[in-house]
Amino acid sequence: MATRTRKSAEVRREEILAVALRHFAIGGFHGTSTEAIAREAGISQPYLFRLFRTKRELFLACCDRADEQLIAVFRRAADEAPSPDERLHAMGKAYVDELLPDRHAILMQMQGYVASADPDIQAHVRAAFGRVIAEVTRLSGAEPEAVWNFISHGMLLNVTAALDLDAIAGESEWAAAWSKPGTMTGYGDTPDC
Repeated sequence: MATRTRKSAEVRREEILAVALRHFAIGGFHGTSTEAIAREAGISQPYLFRLFRTKRELFLACCDRADEQLIAVFRRAADEAPSPDERLHAMGKAYVDELLPDRHAILMQMQGYVASADPDIQAHVRAAFGRVIAEVTRLSGAEPEAVWNFISHGMLLNVTAALDLDAIAGESEWAAAWSKPGTMTGYGDTPDC
């Protein structure tokens, strides 16, 4: 008879985070069921709450995971930039090429902002946003106005990705123009960037 190997709590936490991030990205904080997350993760709901004490704690861990992914991509892109002056551009290109295609990560970022009517979530997401701004500033060495513009473009890119403008680009001229983020931001593979 084969014996089953039990997964460690840390392995289970990682599995739950992956499942929960997808659920929260689509359903948001209030519209997501922890029962559905537990079921998809193959665990009981009480076990989920042993690893994450509350739904809010799980949601915030997912917000943190999305931010960690964002910062990891920015760090790598800044490190690989041909020169210090090109770091912000390299980070923007990495955002367009690597992060925007990950619909769940983008939607998770936005769900964090949406759930900020809850004061605890707001305080957590606000602090995390501040850390992202500080890290972009540190990595790029850019002036505050350049960082402001960079983040502003990123937020607009999130909106266009969330709206899935590619899906209607064939029937809408404005959607076709806005569905190709690199062409309008200078972060794509266009000759002028």
